[in-house]
Amino acid sequence: MGTTLAFYADLLFKDFSSYCGRELQKLGLTVGLLYYVLYVGKNPGCSSGQVCQGLHMDAGHTTRSVDRLVKLGFMVREKNGCDRRENRLRLTERGEQAFLFSCSLFEHWDQEMLSGLEEEEQKQLKTLLKKMVGRKWECVPVPEISCFAENPPKTRYGSSSR
Repeated sequence: MGTTLAFYADLLFKDFSSYCGRELQKLGLTVGLLYYVLYVGKNPGCSSGQVCQGLHMDAGHTTRSVDRLVKLGFMVREKNGCDRRENRLRLTERGEQAFLFSCSLFEHWDQEMLSGLEEEEQKQLKTLLKKMVGRKWECVPVPEISCFAENPPKTRYGSSSR
């Protein structure tokens, strides 16, 4: 049973979630809220609806998660100047620090997991995984929340250095 892809995927997921949970706890953030911080950090000024679509979450769950992040001081809602009924989401300084810290978590975990592979093996693994994920989500686009964008967004508090 241990040789199935599902088994290995589950082991990696549990390891990554556990690692992130321990590290994010230091900031007062949970793994469940992590992707909201990452999405808004990559898309400052987005609406809750855009977060819903981008993360493929339902509106109620997104609203509760954003409410919690606002209450914890990671995010703010700002009225849209053109449409006062619509709120735009932005990270606070605390949120931006959490965003950068979270990106470093991804990088560190990747380095740790890939350290036993040659550079060519790492590239091949990433190519194959991307191909598999792309096939699985043909009808539903996978959210782009990678911290490793070629042109990382500039934050209110200066350029992000990832």
